[in-house]
Amino acid sequence: MDNLIKITNLEDYNKAILGQSMIVFSTTWCPDCHFLKTFINELVDENKEWTFYYIDRDEMVDLCIDLEILGIPSFIAYKDGIEVSRLVNKLRKTKSEIQYFIDSIE
Repeated sequence: MDNLIKITNLEDYNKAILGQSMIVFSTTWCPDCHFLKTFINELVDENKEWTFYYIDRDEMVDLCIDLEILGIPSFIAYKDGIEVSRLVNKLRKTKSEIQYFIDSIE
């Protein structure tokens, strides 16, 4: 997840969502999150119109509860501070599934 900008506090989160932002929620212990690491940098490189951010769910539990992030890894897309789409569940996600999600955002 080297190409993602890590968010560690609410102030940075509130700034991040003001642009065209893709927030990735993950943890260090989740096997499906480790699988995501095998291709997430490619997704970042292939979707330059989005700025990708990373939030460790265990470090920002209250925000994740407020956003109803019930499974990881999960994604929320924002444009100008407004949530425009989400891919939130506890299932393993493939590169093609995530790309389809990104492509479907208007």
